[in-house]
Amino acid sequence: MATLLYRLGRASLRHRRLVAVVWLVVLVGLGIAAATLRGPTASNFTMPGTESQRAIDLLAERFPAASGATGTIAVKAPADGQLATPEGQALVKQVTQEAATLPGVVGAVDPYQSQAISPNGRYALIQVQFAGRADDVTDAQRDAYEKVGAQAEAKGWQIAPGGEVLGGEPEVGSTEALGVLVAAIVLVITFGSLVAAGMTMLNALIGVGVGMAGLFALSGTIELTSTAPILALMLGLAVGIDYSLFITSRHRQHLIEGLSPEEAVGRAVGTAGSAVVFAGATVVIALAGLAVVDIPFLTVMGLAAAGTVTVAVLVAITLAPALLGFAGHRVLPRRLRRAGSTAGAAPANGMAPAEEPTGSGTAEDRSGFGFRWAHLVTRLRVPVILVALLGLGLLAVPAPDMRLALPDASTAAAGSPARVNNDLVQEGFGPGFTGRLAVVVTSDSPQATAAAAPQVAKLVQATDGVLAVAPPQTDPTGRTALLGVIPRSGPTDEATEELVHDIRRQVAGVDGADVLLTGATAIGIDVSEKLSDALPVYLLLVVGLSILLLMLVFRSVLVPVKAALGFLLTVAATFGITVAVFQEGTLAGLVGLDTPGPLVSFLPILLIGILFGLAMDYEVFLVSRMREDYVHGDTARQATINGMGHGARVVTAAALIMISVFGGFVFLDDPVIKSMGFALAAGVAIDAFVVRMTIVPAVMSLLNTAAWWIPRWLDKILPNVDVEGEGLRAHLADKEPAKV
Repeated sequence: MATLLYRLGRASLRHRRLVAVVWLVVLVGLGIAAATLRGPTASNFTMPGTESQRAIDLLAERFPAASGATGTIAVKAPADGQLATPEGQALVKQVTQEAATLPGVVGAVDPYQSQAISPNGRYALIQVQFAGRADDVTDAQRDAYEKVGAQAEAKGWQIAPGGEVLGGEPEVGSTEALGVLVAAIVLVITFGSLVAAGMTMLNALIGVGVGMAGLFALSGTIELTSTAPILALMLGLAVGIDYSLFITSRHRQHLIEGLSPEEAVGRAVGTAGSAVVFAGATVVIALAGLAVVDIPFLTVMGLAAAGTVTVAVLVAITLAPALLGFAGHRVLPRRLRRAGSTAGAAPANGMAPAEEPTGSGTAEDRSGFGFRWAHLVTRLRVPVILVALLGLGLLAVPAPDMRLALPDASTAAAGSPARVNNDLVQEGFGPGFTGRLAVVVTSDSPQATAAAAPQVAKLVQATDGVLAVAPPQTDPTGRTALLGVIPRSGPTDEATEELVHDIRRQVAGVDGADVLLTGATAIGIDVSEKLSDALPVYLLLVVGLSILLLMLVFRSVLVPVKAALGFLLTVAATFGITVAVFQEGTLAGLVGLDTPGPLVSFLPILLIGILFGLAMDYEVFLVSRMREDYVHGDTARQATINGMGHGARVVTAAALIMISVFGGFVFLDDPVIKSMGFALAAGVAIDAFVVRMTIVPAVMSLLNTAAWWIPRWLDKILPNVDVEGEGLRAHLADKEPAKV
């Protein structure tokens, strides 16, 4: 693979104008396609096979009037008792009539008829039924709904429209650009060259532009959840910058050694590019592997992110060499350009051994932080391992208390319409009114349904935790009845989760009709439980995959096992700190979180997939150099020090860039995106700085030569993927490197 990429890198630089034009055409073409073919994103989370989803599908078929999106308008009078006055009644009826005539609305229920009036006569709830589901509601219809009751508000009343219809697509704005700005500053500091930093950033931005344009072009035929494009943007931008950084850094090293730009870029793509391809492949496999969970919206999210990562890899190994060709020696700081142009010949293979002079004719500088840190960690390896494990263990303490749920309005940003409505409903009626359940009773005959519905209502009302059961509503054929259920607890409370299971057990014995429990709260509970059940299976799959892949790369048994255990430490600590902040509220103010609550149900499994790929990135970039030096004669300890010394600066920069990009999304108001950005930033920080740059060299030093042991029979059957460029070294052995 390294030899093939070496040739690709040289060809990309030689034909740099053609390569740049091709990528520009692809970007413009996909941009036009995205603008013309883009479809709406979905905010619903379907879960085939669950009881709640079967009930939704049944309502859409037999009772379409009740299957559309619902809204709840909360009304608050200036004082107690005003809803009982003639003036108050007239005003509420006026608001109800206004809501009923909105575009897209099939009807609004008078709170005096539904008895949705608080005991103190100050609060009322107007139920609004839309014709289509929440994703079908247009922006114009949503805007009109949010403006209901303007005349009543002018008289001192508070009117707060809410409900599932208010769900919208998270917006990406200037706050996320802060992360990109920090990444740019890190690049400038790392390279000491505005040209190198700007070229790396441009390369990544073109890649993420192509990936996002392609994703939106497909959104007209593939249903995307509202969080899928944000995840794709977040991950595509982070890995795009990192992958370009790795190749540019190796290219600069070869230029300083005296190689021509074409030869330098070829070898950079052949070595660092091989690691980029492997690292990108692990991310793509992990994300695409989310399909095994068999949850449609999660599969789409994983494939969308995998697509942008694939584009980032392709851009890094083709467009990056082309841009490096345009830049020439300007990718080097001024003080190194003269040294690079007057350097002596590099060794024949172009890759100077760690203990030999570099091509510039000066001894290799081993005074950098990476070498000093490596010496310290390997010398104090046992205390370092114990302290690191203790620290990660403390961070992981809250992880077992993790609770999962789909987001609801109670955790929305303070001051948002959904949050104002939720708070007003809870203030006037209690938390149960914000998480209503729905019981669907259906049969093949109106008589059977009519006989079963009262029986179901009685059983549900007798269940502990139920506040009220509304009278059944029937479809025109009389075969399907719908009963509204109001729990005493909120939609994400543990008590509500227990109530859902209790109700299902209570009605399981009803004869003559099928009884299904649904509603947004029940759907959230079903989704969370299915994801929780899939989590151990997916984690086992990812860990097994990591061991297999790293065994192919490093021809070792213990190195992959060590890497997998390190990944588990990263995951546990990341879960723990995320639970502490977003669920328990520890230091929540620092991330702008208004209300702590359960983690979004798909966050843990998504986090495992993404962190797996990113963890393998750093493992490959650090340990591949260790193996490279070990097989070329260094002792195991010296190879470990060399790997850290050469890789620490680049890996540190790469990690800081990812943390900056992910951290930029913490500033979004949407709690789901905020938690994803925080968890990924924390996970990268823990994995890069604690696991890969501290525990890994300490353990490698402790294992010594045993780290590279592999049974002969296993070594023979494993294919050689040549990530370190062994084949490229042999290819270049008889070729004198070109000099400037």
